[in-house]
Amino acid sequence: MKPPQRILVIRPDRIGDVVLATPTIRALRRNFPDAFIAALVRPATEAVLRHNPHLDDILIDDLDGVHMGKAGFIDRLRMLRRYHFNTALMLLPTERHAWMTLLAGIRTRIGVGTKLYQVLTFTRSVSRKKYIPLRHEADYCLDLARALGATDDGFAVEIFLTEEERTEARARLQSLGRNLSHPLVSVHPESGRSAPNWKSDMYRSFVEVALDRFPDAQIIVQITPANRPLWDLFEPLRSDRVLLPDNGGDLRLVMGFIAEAQTVVSASTGPMHLAAGLRVPTVSLFCPMTACHPDLWGPQGNSGITLLPPASYCAARCPGDPHVCTLEGGINIPDVLDAVEKQLTSP
Repeated sequence: MKPPQRILVIRPDRIGDVVLATPTIRALRRNFPDAFIAALVRPATEAVLRHNPHLDDILIDDLDGVHMGKAGFIDRLRMLRRYHFNTALMLLPTERHAWMTLLAGIRTRIGVGTKLYQVLTFTRSVSRKKYIPLRHEADYCLDLARALGATDDGFAVEIFLTEEERTEARARLQSLGRNLSHPLVSVHPESGRSAPNWKSDMYRSFVEVALDRFPDAQIIVQITPANRPLWDLFEPLRSDRVLLPDNGGDLRLVMGFIAEAQTVVSASTGPMHLAAGLRVPTVSLFCPMTACHPDLWGPQGNSGITLLPPASYCAARCPGDPHVCTLEGGINIPDVLDAVEKQLTSP
């Protein structure tokens, strides 16, 4: 097979999914050092790939905004034609991008699965074989690069912060009372219903108990600016030990705050993967269902502790929908405290 010269990696979904695409991007650069490599993502996740040295460009497809509908499709199609890509890897298959890459004249198009639109657009398919055996999502993504003859160097994910971004995040935290001589725990109570997660009041209780368990630690609680009920819940805890920074919706600043922490506590969602990419230890709440399992979605590249409810809990109390599961009674505050202590005391 002739080596590709202009490669497009398409991943139009959530933050964690885009983070898990970084081993594929690295493998492409490693195997095709002279190729032009770009990624196509949503506006909300562009920041994940910013400053990635393996990419020549980051392209945006705002499916739910300025690029929605027929006019938006044509606009993005014209953009792809200007880049003259000869290879497209669709890590998340969508009908929109199957047709867009075909009409853009991209000769080698590889996706996942065998949907009718993939057949109609002559998209080459890589099967996940019903997740048997269960492998990591980063590994499945690499299958598309392997279809081009690429080899990989592992599944470790990557986030690239500049020194200026790290300095700004540190200064912001210090203005709120951050003491660099004390360990910092970053708590992320939100998940956007993308994974099983504690209720908000469980996270508040965790923070309250953690203050006693770790008397030398400070805790940063990261909340999206628009989530006023969550701000109101945590505001009474604000102190010189509980920091509540307003990130202004800047994902790069969120990453900077994460980079300052000694461990991150969250559900199995975006912040966990961002922390992994920054090599920050994590403590993560997981569900054992196949679609949510840590073997599929666990952090890669850092020291990660994943917590699962016992089998007896799932057998008796599983709601059948991981997006509404609160893990109540399955993963308890002492379980997370013990895991955080292990991370904070590890050499």
